[in-house]
Amino acid sequence: MAPLSRLAFVLFTLCALCRLSFPFAMDKLADAKLCVDEECSRTISVARVIEDFIAPDCRFINLRRGQTVYVYSKLVAEEGTGVFWSGSVYSDRYVDQMGIVGYFPSNLVKEMHVFEKAEVEVPTEAVDFYCI
Repeated sequence: MAPLSRLAFVLFTLCALCRLSFPFAMDKLADAKLCVDEECSRTISVARVIEDFIAPDCRFINLRRGQTVYVYSKLVAEEGTGVFWSGSVYSDRYVDQMGIVGYFPSNLVKEMHVFEKAEVEVPTEAVDFYCI
């Protein structure tokens, strides 16, 4: 391999490794979200998944029909965009602890029980949409 080709290969590999090891910001899905509290730490509701969903990127979570989802925030929809909620599901792998928190389309779940109304509007930040 020629020295220049070898250098290009090494640089390409380093760039790929840096991309995998550092978080990066994704486009915002909304400028605000509705929560129960300022930290969005309390559960709004429990919902049941009515249709499977494959996450398009790391901001989202995969959903399987029949799973239970704990909803923590609801993004405030902007004109022409979908409505997303954030929450977590129990998975087969982590039965005794909460799963990964991420966004999902609200039309793919049915709220079964609302604990508290989400009336606190909190501005979203870039960190809300980081991918690791």
